[in-house]
Amino acid sequence: MKNHLALLVIDVQKGLFARCVPVYQADNLIKNLNILIRLAHDKDVPVFFIQHSNTFLVKGKESWRIHPELEMGERDRVIQKTVASAFYKTSLEVDLRTEGIKNVVITGLATQGCVQKTCLDALKLGFKTILVRDGHSTFHKQALRLIEDWNHKLCCRGVELKRAEEIDFNGE
Repeated sequence: MKNHLALLVIDVQKGLFARCVPVYQADNLIKNLNILIRLAHDKDVPVFFIQHSNTFLVKGKESWRIHPELEMGERDRVIQKTVASAFYKTSLEVDLRTEGIKNVVITGLATQGCVQKTCLDALKLGFKTILVRDGHSTFHKQALRLIEDWNHKLCCRGVELKRAEEIDFNGE
């Protein structure tokens, strides 16, 4: 039976780890993302790396590159975007539907920006949306409060919250 899940890794790019305010629990974030990426690869679950470009993350520059510690696979896809949502004016929705994907597991940066917007757009588009509670972060001074607030807000809107260890790439 075809797996109907995909893993989205949003904006985990070098430049976001070099800001004045560090990414909250950066080492733990990278560790959890690599666990999920490995599990997805083992189960032939598609992995999409979303890569943002703007005046800070300039396309082609070192800061724009995907974080070098992430374990990207040969078959993983990279989706380019220029706004918060990974779905807005990108091929992501078409790519997911072409693969028969009905459920998305969302991770990445930044919680209050691209992660929350992608979660809400995924819901609007009819995807079952799972946010990895310990698989997203931010570089804000009040990171923990922001993460907890957005976890609550997104859960109230219909996003399912799970810890990295609870993600089951075998199921629907």
